[in-house]
Amino acid sequence: MAQNFHSSPICKLLLLLILQCGLPTTTIAQAPAPAPSGPTNITKILEKAGQFTTLMRLFKLTQVGDQINTQLNNSNQGMTVFAPTDNAFSALKTGTLNSLSDQQKVQLLQFHVLPQYLTTTQFQTISNPLRTQAGDSASDKFPLNITSSGSQVNVTTGVMDTTVSNTLYTDGSLAVYQVDKVLLPMGMFGPQSPAPAPAPGKKKKSGADDDTPATDDSTAGADASDAIQFVGHVHGLMVGSVGVIVFIVFTCL
Repeated sequence: MAQNFHSSPICKLLLLLILQCGLPTTTIAQAPAPAPSGPTNITKILEKAGQFTTLMRLFKLTQVGDQINTQLNNSNQGMTVFAPTDNAFSALKTGTLNSLSDQQKVQLLQFHVLPQYLTTTQFQTISNPLRTQAGDSASDKFPLNITSSGSQVNVTTGVMDTTVSNTLYTDGSLAVYQVDKVLLPMGMFGPQSPAPAPAPGKKKKSGADDDTPATDDSTAGADASDAIQFVGHVHGLMVGSVGVIVFIVFTCL
């Protein structure tokens, strides 16, 4: 009888229910959702790339780095940055950066920033000179010219020439390109206009002080001679007058 119970369908169903209730259930864990990407930060991009310590320091000192980040994260306007390496800054003439005013340092860094996003392919069709964040692109101010031949991108400012040696970052809004020379703008490092010539004046004696008007030697000598003769004449008149007065006094006595 017991054997028939265990082999009956009802018994098998009961055993199956008991087993399902007693065993723990398992679930498959889902992979976590990717964390949202943070805002674009030019300093972090340069820090990750390495060899841009000087540029990062200048970006912080002048707050140009903050301006780039703010503009990228609060507008739809793209940007292109040319990033000189530490070796590029070291190659500058000693004291170049220290000789610049705070405003000039800002302009120097802004000269490395274009207010538009450009790919290396677009460099082949752009119109020169390009306008930078430094402002005026006229030939005597802040002109930046870029030409592309095959895979080589040439950059010139009228003072120096260099090439784009590497693409550090690009996301469709910001492009950062490595350059091995600091881009020196014409308005700050080009030949200066000559000082205006002084207004024409009277001819001066050789060796005379610049503030002393020129004189004629012959005229000066004549004036001195006339003065001496005049003094002598006055002296003679005074002596003669005294003699006359003495004569009149004695006559009256």
